[in-house]
Amino acid sequence: MSDYQQHQDVSRGSLSRAREIDQGLRAYMMQVYNYMMAGVALTGVVAYGIFYMAGTNPAFAQLMYNSPLKWVVMFAPLAMVFFLSARMHKMSFSGAQIAFWVFAALMGASLSWIFLRYGGTSIARVFFISAAAFGALSVYGYVTKKDLSGWGTFLFMGLIGIIIASIVNIFVASSALQFAISVIGVLVFAGLTAYDTQRIKEAYYVGHSAETLGKLAIMGALSLYLDFINLFMSLLSLFGSSD
Repeated sequence: MSDYQQHQDVSRGSLSRAREIDQGLRAYMMQVYNYMMAGVALTGVVAYGIFYMAGTNPAFAQLMYNSPLKWVVMFAPLAMVFFLSARMHKMSFSGAQIAFWVFAALMGASLSWIFLRYGGTSIARVFFISAAAFGALSVYGYVTKKDLSGWGTFLFMGLIGIIIASIVNIFVASSALQFAISVIGVLVFAGLTAYDTQRIKEAYYVGHSAETLGKLAIMGALSLYLDFINLFMSLLSLFGSSD
């Protein structure tokens, strides 16, 4: 075989391998987005379901919104996030799936109160604005050639600050602090959407077994889910109304 033929064979092999990797990446990212969107849908269904039950059953409303149980419901998703971050990589694929759905349902229970404060039209409007912004930011994180890893430390510090300030504001109920949290939240979670998308994409190239890739897809979906939900809640706080 001539050197030219050998070169052609190598080139075709490299091109075929590149196409295989690209197809695998697209399938992996689609799995991430499918999990994320299904989680958001489950959260919405649970949130509205609990709101509806509270509206038709005063005893249930009292239990959910005016009893010590409200604190459990409020902080359960946060505790679940820490648990999943620490343990998901040790779970089986099916266990990670179940944990993700449980978390999405808990988040729905903790967010049911938004239907008491904001009108349905306002919630829908902000949801679609959030979805459009999230989509644009995630696409940027996926296609950009710029390395966004340098954003990590800054965004993580901002996230910790938001969590602490939000917990404090539960007790002080300051409208000025809530406004500041919401504005900073929009900026932080917008940045995290692009940053996490690029990080999730890069994780695919490391090389993993099928089961590990499945768990990575769930972990990636969890990250993007949290980015979207928090972006939505920050925008709702700024622009939501009771209609």
